[in-house]
Amino acid sequence: MHRYLSLALSVALASTTVGAQTNNKEQARLEAAAVVMQEVLDVPDNIPQDLLTTAECVIVIPAMTKVALGVGGSYGRGAMICRSGERFTGPWGAPAMYALDGGSFGLQLGAESTDVVLLVMNNRGVDALLDSKVKLGANVSAAAGPKGRSVGASTDASLRAEILSYSRSRGLFAGVSLEGTSLRPDDDATEQVYGHAMKARSIVTGTGVAVPPSGRHLIEVLQKNVPHNESVQTGR
Repeated sequence: MHRYLSLALSVALASTTVGAQTNNKEQARLEAAAVVMQEVLDVPDNIPQDLLTTAECVIVIPAMTKVALGVGGSYGRGAMICRSGERFTGPWGAPAMYALDGGSFGLQLGAESTDVVLLVMNNRGVDALLDSKVKLGANVSAAAGPKGRSVGASTDASLRAEILSYSRSRGLFAGVSLEGTSLRPDDDATEQVYGHAMKARSIVTGTGVAVPPSGRHLIEVLQKNVPHNESVQTGR
């Protein structure tokens, strides 16, 4: 009898450990997104401040990697964080986890992994991302983001795009085209972060969603560097 009780206890402990490891993995990914965002903002020639202050959401995919898909491909997981309020003009809200996958778009510098940062520039772009998978360049307009202190040299295409994208690999930071890749809410990862099932839309558009401890650093980074949304004043 004692033998069976010991076996049952061992199985229960093993299941708990596996669950904790999964949870820790997703929390670590969210924390890594904060580190990536801070490091990108510390780059001298980084994302133009004018774009950061008009973005409604930011998506950070740390260490997107190559996968073997015959002709090559990429796979990454990260987080989206949006400003609060009906018009996304308030403080930064709670994060939702997201997944990005597609062709070998951003690893052209020869690196096995790259960090990806996307800016979602308007309500249509946000709404498209909240419920299902979208293909960038098809369901929403996307362009490689300009970099520098201002957007003075930006192309019309980048200024009209709903999503602007950047990559960092081997210490090099640049705008990168993500057209043809897919982006979707990662509900399983979100559940692991929050401890219960939650949808991206309820997190982004809801009120009173408690920020998980692993997401506080990312909010602090964005709130410190871009506390206000100027999109209303600029008419984006």
